[in-house]
Amino acid sequence: MKRIILSMAIVFGTCAFAQEKKADTAKTKNIEGVTITKQVFKKQSDRFVYDVAASPVAKGNTTFDLLKQTPLLSSTDDKTLKIAGKNNALIYINGRKSNMDAESLVQFLKNTPAENIQKIEVITVPGSEYQAESSDGIINIILKKKMSDGLNGNMRMSNTQSKYNASQASFSANYRKGKLGISANLSGGENINAQTYTLKNGNSKSSNISTGDIDNPNKNIGGYLNLDYQLTDNSNLALSWNTWANKGYNSTAELFNTITNENGIKYSWSKNNKDTRSYNNSVNLNYELKTDSLGSKLNVNAAYLNYKKFQFIDNQTFASNINREIGKRTSQVFQDLPQLINNFSGTVDYIQKFNNDLTLSVGGNYNKTKTDNDTKNDTYIYDPSPIFKSAPNHFIYDENIYGFYVTAEKKLSDKFSGKIGARYEITNSLGTSDNAPTPELQRIKRNYNNFLPYASFNYSINDKNNISYSFSSRMMRPTFWQINPVKSILTDENYTQNNPFVKASSTYNQELTYMYKNSYFLILNHTFFKDVITQVPLQGYPVDPEGNTKPKNELRYISTNFGNKQEMSALVGIQKTLFKQYWTTNFNIGVQHNINNGSLGVDPTTGDRFKNDKGELVEYSNNRRSTSLLIQTNNTVRLDKNKTWFLGVNFFFIDKQQVELGLVKSLASLDLSVKKTWNDWTFAVNVTDVLRTNIVDIEDYQSNGNYNYIHQNQYPRSLTVSLTYNFGNQKVKKVRDIEGASDAIKSRTK
Repeated sequence: MKRIILSMAIVFGTCAFAQEKKADTAKTKNIEGVTITKQVFKKQSDRFVYDVAASPVAKGNTTFDLLKQTPLLSSTDDKTLKIAGKNNALIYINGRKSNMDAESLVQFLKNTPAENIQKIEVITVPGSEYQAESSDGIINIILKKKMSDGLNGNMRMSNTQSKYNASQASFSANYRKGKLGISANLSGGENINAQTYTLKNGNSKSSNISTGDIDNPNKNIGGYLNLDYQLTDNSNLALSWNTWANKGYNSTAELFNTITNENGIKYSWSKNNKDTRSYNNSVNLNYELKTDSLGSKLNVNAAYLNYKKFQFIDNQTFASNINREIGKRTSQVFQDLPQLINNFSGTVDYIQKFNNDLTLSVGGNYNKTKTDNDTKNDTYIYDPSPIFKSAPNHFIYDENIYGFYVTAEKKLSDKFSGKIGARYEITNSLGTSDNAPTPELQRIKRNYNNFLPYASFNYSINDKNNISYSFSSRMMRPTFWQINPVKSILTDENYTQNNPFVKASSTYNQELTYMYKNSYFLILNHTFFKDVITQVPLQGYPVDPEGNTKPKNELRYISTNFGNKQEMSALVGIQKTLFKQYWTTNFNIGVQHNINNGSLGVDPTTGDRFKNDKGELVEYSNNRRSTSLLIQTNNTVRLDKNKTWFLGVNFFFIDKQQVELGLVKSLASLDLSVKKTWNDWTFAVNVTDVLRTNIVDIEDYQSNGNYNYIHQNQYPRSLTVSLTYNFGNQKVKKVRDIEGASDAIKSRTK
């Protein structure tokens, strides 16, 4: 990987000195150096639009950093993005949903320069035409594209110091010649994801404490290639290819365990070594035909996704003592956990626009997915007497989804407009296992249909005041990994268990939005989740269906459906440029109220129940409520008249709140940055989590006496130095939005 990054750096230098400047370069630089006074943030129909090209925030940042500073968006773990502090966000690029798995997508966004972005659209309540899972909102990233013949692009290199050092490099280019447009990106990097981990669980008579470090090295490389060809004045053909590869060898987890019960105190070491490789390739072919001058058009897409993940884990347990000395090996578990996913998707969408401000949309989609997981699990017990157990499992999952939708959007007057629609989905799935422990797991067939209505209304009171309301019903299917019946071992007594019996959950979301001068906004939201999909901690002494009780107190994190949940939130925000464009601020403050209602007493994969230290059968329940304060602000301050120095001050605070696993304590982060632009170069220094307050603590106390505590320090404080070079003619035009076919797959390849 070091050779790759070095080679890319040499290419950067060569391009930088060999690039021939165009006559309008000076003018272009002038335009980019100012903060354009056009509207940067505004509400359009069903979405908020952030015009990045009119903001100085993009220069020198990565796409992920830019998204974190976009109004309404936030990230507390530097991995996932949330909209308005709650629902997870799905990433679309130029109207197409990204088909990368979650880990690859994060790395891709962190390696892609923000200079590639034209604008960002935030859709809080997606309409029926979108295949978005559950309440997930949509972030649609519109990339820049060449307007005239020629070449432009950028190159970026960065280095980050946290607990360990990390480096990234990327190269992006846009080329246009006549009717052909090409955009491409190549990026890569290496890093070590580190965390200090503490897990405590037990009751009044017994407890288990595991503490230690987890280090996960990663080397990755990938990119995209987009080809767009204008066949005629009214038709275009586009081909997109995304690829990403990740190698994470010698990932280690070393946890010291202290087990206390009536027999005394027992010490042990759990040492895990994991090697992982993953490959993600997706291709999408798009045809667009404009059928009239009003904007009516036909969109046809065909897509193919191939995802491969190979994971080998060596889990060893050693006896120890109070001095943490490593004694003899007591057990060893070898796990081979591959995941292969193949998906073919097709969509057809037609939009008909009429002279009377009426738009009708109809369409359909088909998704066929097959997963193949041939896992192996070999266990060796060395103490007190040698025992060998082998548990191979070949799980194959076939899924077919048929979707149909219709929407009607009408401008009823100059002030009032509305949109109604509905989606109908048919899901047929079959999971088979050749070595399942129970007959119920050998063949699992699920067929279900869903009718999902949608409605939104927009009223423009005057040119300064606007109010809108949206209602959406959605569903969320489990990820393909969640339904693969394997366990991931942390220690002898703690593991996570996937569950093929997980069924799709339903979500009903409604939102009221008020905007003033396209700068001030109020968002009221209510979401009801039915059959929530999550991990539930079951702990105690397992009792199998025959009534036999195991001697060890275990903690199992089971993927399953867990009752219902409600989320209510009120958010007030501002996006404003002040003091003659010297200060650009984005500030949100809100309140979120969670109502949880779930309970589980039986392991759905084995039928085991659990006893506490008194011999009583117990269950895990969460019927609690919480009210949390949310604060987020992103600020860019111009430090000089020439608009070449910028200071960034960003902060978020999330109060403690109740989730399925327990009570998450408050999180906060103060991030600072300094940026200098010089001609086509941008130099930036970023410091994240200055106060070291973004550390996860979750605790849960049950009425039956069980308790559970999780502490994760992922070392979010870091220092990043980056250098970005822009070359070529930077004039751009709006990219043609291309809606992809594989719209329901990316979020499930985890």
